[in-house]
Amino acid sequence: MNSDAKSIISNGKAILGIEFGSTRIKAVLIDPEHRPIAQGSHTWENQLVDGLWTYSIEAIWYGLQDCYADLRRNVKEQYDIEIETLAAIGVSAMMHGYMAFNKKQEILVPFRTWRNTNTAKAAAALSELFVYNIPLRWSISHLYQAILDNEEHVNDIDYLTTLAGYIHWFLTGERVLGIGDASGMLPIDPQTRDYSSAMIDKFDKLVAGKGYQWKLADILPKVLLAGENAGFLTPDGAKRLDVSGHLKAGIPLCPPEGDAGTGMVATNAVKPRTGNVSAGTSSFSMIVLEKDLSKPYEVIDIVTTPDGSPVAMVHCNNCTSDLNAWVNLFKEYQELLGVPVDMNSVFEKLYNHALTGAPDCGGLLAYNYISGEPVTGLAEGRPLFVRSANDKFTLANFMRANLYAAVGVLKIGNDILFNDEHIKVDKITGHGGLFKTKGVGQRVLAAALNSPISVMETAGEGGPWGMAILGSYLVNNPSILSLAEFLDEKVFAGNTGIEIAPEPEDVAGFDAYIRTYKACLPVEQTAVKVK
Repeated sequence: MNSDAKSIISNGKAILGIEFGSTRIKAVLIDPEHRPIAQGSHTWENQLVDGLWTYSIEAIWYGLQDCYADLRRNVKEQYDIEIETLAAIGVSAMMHGYMAFNKKQEILVPFRTWRNTNTAKAAAALSELFVYNIPLRWSISHLYQAILDNEEHVNDIDYLTTLAGYIHWFLTGERVLGIGDASGMLPIDPQTRDYSSAMIDKFDKLVAGKGYQWKLADILPKVLLAGENAGFLTPDGAKRLDVSGHLKAGIPLCPPEGDAGTGMVATNAVKPRTGNVSAGTSSFSMIVLEKDLSKPYEVIDIVTTPDGSPVAMVHCNNCTSDLNAWVNLFKEYQELLGVPVDMNSVFEKLYNHALTGAPDCGGLLAYNYISGEPVTGLAEGRPLFVRSANDKFTLANFMRANLYAAVGVLKIGNDILFNDEHIKVDKITGHGGLFKTKGVGQRVLAAALNSPISVMETAGEGGPWGMAILGSYLVNNPSILSLAEFLDEKVFAGNTGIEIAPEPEDVAGFDAYIRTYKACLPVEQTAVKVK
């Protein structure tokens, strides 16, 4: 038993970070030195309801409560104590999406997640109006699409927020949002570090004829920077989080953030010329910019770090889901043979075997599109594996093709940044499930981006840890360091992770793969039309 950790928890010095991911809700408890000392999790899945991806309100709260209960169990098992109070709490979640509420705090339509691609018409119209790339998944796209579709609920909107903003609101009573997550609701003005007032005016004029009871600025959360106080856990919020009743009210909360922001914090990538790649169910890269891009690009979103610096984000709806499905097929085969299955071993053997394949995958090609992929213009997706009779169909090439597919769309977006915009990056750090098998996902990503990739020990579970660090930044920063200084001096203190440089033959092979990948996109488009 770690007696230091026990006294930290019993004295209320521990900090809790919670993150709502696509398939898991995770909680991490850290000590004042930012070391994880307990954790909990809850597995969940989105549902396709009336053609839209959603999670029910009941699933959100049950998931949060079960995740926290799992954390309590972990604390009880390790330290034989209850969590009574905490130094700080932070909540993060999948970015963007649409949660609209009326004056009674009732949700007006089911939560529409980042995964939905029904907003193409609205996103295109707003991008033209704002002269700024507005992605399909941003909250403003969802709002305007609902207006274009004449949805009755729009007139009754009193508050519009993200999943992280919603949880935070019901825990604290505060209608606020961290700037990183807010930048995925509506573009941020880098000078004011608030929503763009010019774009708010343009939007209000655009919908003025509809006669709605609200103006856009009135229904959005207040924007907060990392380190600013975002309220305190209310008695009702404490009961919502901890149904056992042990947790006390009054705990400070830091601004709620999106999973992109927590990824930047967890990888120490909030300074210009740093970047990170999160690769799990979906993937995204975040490159912190030194200067504005020369023009808007449909496949590059401009968001911000949790302290307000501009970031070029390439977001891909699909990453490891189809890859995991293939690995599960091999698991089934192993079970048929009567061989005991250890999934970590299955992943490790298949992933490492992939590295023995041809750098161009022997001509094999995979599309991992479980859902639509806006970067390549697909509103829907169909997972496909494609080969010609003359391609080298081996297990190593097959697995390598599927690993390439996991980051193929990410490469297409980042080629614009590095080749067309000549963006310079000193360091890119990877985190997320793709990097759990040591060295493999890292080498594949290095080939895709033609850049050295670092991975830290926290690579598999970065998000909730990053959110807990933002909680620490709120309460453990007496000298008022900038977020970048705080991360450098207090959190990472020289830990840069393990770096892998791109192999020239891998880079050439991935370039060949991606040329074929782009040329064969009509095959994917046809599959969507006919099946």
